[in-house]
Amino acid sequence: MKQSVLFLCTGNSCRSQMAEGFTRQLHTERFAAYSAGTAPQGLNPLAVRAMAEKGIDISANESTHVRDLLHKEFDYVITVCDSAAESCPVFPGKATVLHHGFEDPPKLARHAQPEEEAMVHYRRVRDEIERFVRELPRFLTDSAQQRQAK
Repeated sequence: MKQSVLFLCTGNSCRSQMAEGFTRQLHTERFAAYSAGTAPQGLNPLAVRAMAEKGIDISANESTHVRDLLHKEFDYVITVCDSAAESCPVFPGKATVLHHGFEDPPKLARHAQPEEEAMVHYRRVRDEIERFVRELPRFLTDSAQQRQAK
């Protein structure tokens, strides 16, 4: 039985979409991955490009509001930005809410010109998210052990 994981950020345009994409590719047998935002802004085209460079197509993904998923039971809700961590809604059922924040590529690239300069930020954060998702099973195990120790 797959565990369900929701990656939550503010816009559901970049970081949470990347985390969902990597999870679907790297842990397809173990996790059912979803993403949402507290204030969805639509899919970021530079995030789509950055993921395509890794062979992952997220171009058909939609930017989803977290309220549209509150009916679904998740095993884990992982906030990937500080703002979403602060405004994360209460999820019904057994969802364990965890936080692992990443910098916001659109904010980092706000003044970057040309687009290639902006992509430096998207690639760096994408690669950080990939490393995190590769270690996701260990992160979840370590988090559970820390909660039990409290």
